[in-house]
Amino acid sequence: MVMASLVSRSFDSSDETRPFEDSKGRLDVITTDRGPVGRAVFEPGWRWTEHVKPIAGTDSCQAAHVGYVVSGRMKVVMDGGESIEIGPGDLVSVAPGHDAWVLGDEPCVFLDWVGFGDYASPTRTAGR
Repeated sequence: MVMASLVSRSFDSSDETRPFEDSKGRLDVITTDRGPVGRAVFEPGWRWTEHVKPIAGTDSCQAAHVGYVVSGRMKVVMDGGESIEIGPGDLVSVAPGHDAWVLGDEPCVFLDWVGFGDYASPTRTAGR
């Protein structure tokens, strides 16, 4: 396999778009030679337990995430109760076993290069 020395892709022309339940956002996925990278747009009112759990089929999000918050705010609560609020400019690492929801009236835009490969995919049953 030969890797290109330079690649530029736009999330506006992603390889796949996965809508969340009730039109509360979407995940745009670009497949690279180093793995998938995702841009999620979580609309105000979005909550994992309401808008992704029906797709994932698990009690909490079982994806690990390493990502960057572009805009908006979100609260993340681990199954054990630990919580954080994240916002623009934050680099975030979240272990599997959590719920999350948008804070405020602005969409939360989140880039993730670890946990969005199977996230919100009805054809992949990885519990994300």
